Amino acid sequence: MIEYLRGELAELTPTTAIIECAGVGYETSITLNTFSVLQGKKDVKVYIYEVIREDTHQLFGFHSKEERELFLQLISVSGIGGNTARTILSAFTVNELCEVIATGNETILKSVKGIGLKTAQRIIVDLKDKIKSIGSSDHTSSIGITAVANNDTVDAAVSALVMLGFPTAAASKVVQNVVKAEPSATIEQVIKLSLKQL
Repeated sequence: MIEYLRGELAELTPTTAIIECAGVGYETSITLNTFSVLQGKKDVKVYIYEVIREDTHQLFGFHSKEERELFLQLISVSGIGGNTARTILSAFTVNELCEVIATGNETILKSVKGIGLKTAQRIIVDLKDKIKSIGSSDHTSSIGITAVANNDTVDAAVSALVMLGFPTAAASKVVQNVVKAEPSATIEQVIKLSLKQL
């Protein structure tokens, strides 16, 4: 089992990071919060959750142990797979999600793609008592990203949403509306606002 990867950040998109360690490039699926932490860095360290099945070998990368722990808690819930957990952790920071679960706010959880009322209720019931120790040291929400030109923001945001499973046309329309309403928003903010509307 791989505990973490430390190396040079070779490529970065809002949903993947390729980290070169000793001449080998490892592709990791990341959350939007991890993307915001890694952006602009050359040497990085990400904590890994490894999925090995007959038909796939996938690495999920996280900027903190707390984010990885919450991911593991989410995938322990019946009906939540790795990509759905990643989408949830892209819509909320660790602290925000812990707060949503602790307060039983199923309405906000339902706003995430692929999460219906029953799944939201199951997440809350299953994890309410397990998440108390997570989240206190995660400060992702205070990290900002330098805003980029609107066209680049739109392209990057649409690309990230498509990788998360949204149709291109729908993602493009929502992103355009968000950028018009919030022209100075960062890529991360645009994606988060779009996730709440899709």
